[in-house]
Amino acid sequence: MQNILPLIDEAAARVYAVVEETPLVPLPGSASAYAKLEQLQTSGSFKLRGATNKLMSLNPAAAAAGVVTSSTGNHGLGVATAAKVLGIDAEVFLSAHVAAAKSDKIRERGARIRVVGEDPLAAEVAARAAAAESGRTYISPYNDPYVVAGQGTVAVELVRQLPDLDAIFIAVGGGGLIGGIGTYLRAAAPRAEIIGCWPENSPVLYECLKAGRIYDAPETATLSESTAGGVEENSITFELCRQVMHRAVLVTEDEILRAMRWGHAQGWAMEGASGVALAAYRKEAARYANKKAVVLICGGNPSPAIGALLES
Repeated sequence: MQNILPLIDEAAARVYAVVEETPLVPLPGSASAYAKLEQLQTSGSFKLRGATNKLMSLNPAAAAAGVVTSSTGNHGLGVATAAKVLGIDAEVFLSAHVAAAKSDKIRERGARIRVVGEDPLAAEVAARAAAAESGRTYISPYNDPYVVAGQGTVAVELVRQLPDLDAIFIAVGGGGLIGGIGTYLRAAAPRAEIIGCWPENSPVLYECLKAGRIYDAPETATLSESTAGGVEENSITFELCRQVMHRAVLVTEDEILRAMRWGHAQGWAMEGASGVALAAYRKEAARYANKKAVVLICGGNPSPAIGALLES
């Protein structure tokens, strides 16, 4: 497996042509915890980091040919946002279940949309085939060392912002975010505890890690839309997560919703995955009462239906 650490340093030297360094703020009501506000990225989530790094790693011929990706929302929005800034043609494959509001946001950033199939896997298969047939680069949401390295730039910022970091709570889907952050922190802040957070309804990578292999773990509907779904076979993130994660916390849908509503009351844009990390910290707060813990607010792009729950 490719060494991700030097790629993170490379990413940190170039992505800020597109990416913003996001603030680290005290977590209201806590004496020692903080929130890293990735929902303030121009695309509304951390996914802009990995997408930007991958696009900036392309050679001139590959960039001129354009890129293809598949997404449940945030990754597609990140690719579209970065591609527009960098002048690269982008096509995003979405499944039919992606809300129109999300596809409209992607289209507004200049990417072309193609709706294929009823689930994310069908869209991914179609996108990979289209990329291969046309000679364009397929950009995985997580199974790519340059995407993982881009996500790792969150940790580069954290080491500057909070050098004596004790722990970080990270919602996990495909594993690119925790893989990148964990790789950097293991080297630069080795005492920091890396905590993976999952909804009880959709702990796919968690179950795969428990089993020691990637498989089609069962899941049910969750408020954490952007972490839902299976993990690609042979994904580099599987081994990365095994190497970097110290422990896992699972949370219920009620705990996620309560956390989202609390964050919304602070004036933060909140999607379900952000609620997962926040709910996990709130569940474990006593354990980290005297430690400098960071909750990663990874995105603020809920679907309209879930966004409406925050107002009710």
